[in-house]
Amino acid sequence: MYYHMRVAGLERDLPICPVTDSLYIAGFVIFGDPELTEACARDLLAKAPAYDYIITAEAKGIPLAHEMARQAGDKKYILARKGPKLYMRDIFSVSVKSITTAKEQHLYLDGADAALMKGKRILVVDDVISTGESLSALEALVEKAGGEICGRMAILAEGDAQDRSDIIYLEKLPLFNPDGTVKE
Repeated sequence: MYYHMRVAGLERDLPICPVTDSLYIAGFVIFGDPELTEACARDLLAKAPAYDYIITAEAKGIPLAHEMARQAGDKKYILARKGPKLYMRDIFSVSVKSITTAKEQHLYLDGADAALMKGKRILVVDDVISTGESLSALEALVEKAGGEICGRMAILAEGDAQDRSDIIYLEKLPLFNPDGTVKE
């Protein structure tokens, strides 16, 4: 089963995948799709508020944040990691529960990146916002670092996220029943 959609002027067929026995989602992955990544970055930048740095969470937001930064001419974007790395110093973290990940995870931020964000306008970017848990974790990291969240952006808003007025996104992504029909 697939869900056909148009986003950033391009058409894609997304596989419909089970989350629970009664809830299915359409899998949206920009990894390996530079055409889609470039088009989505372009269209999001056209709607983006003024910012100093972009932040995203590892892993699916990385190509989008990278391409947005490249197109905007930014010298740096910030990445919240799923695990601490040896090179990271003065690390702090927050926990996150995502709809697409089975267990609770943590996001980690390097102290040097946190220092860059202090007093700056931070644009939070992700590929899909659904429950808002990943978004909340990124916001907590930004606030802990002393940054000011100037906007929240995603390619797609899924489920209840479609009704949020604080998110800028390109397209709506419905939730699905086990038979592939759209949940009402």
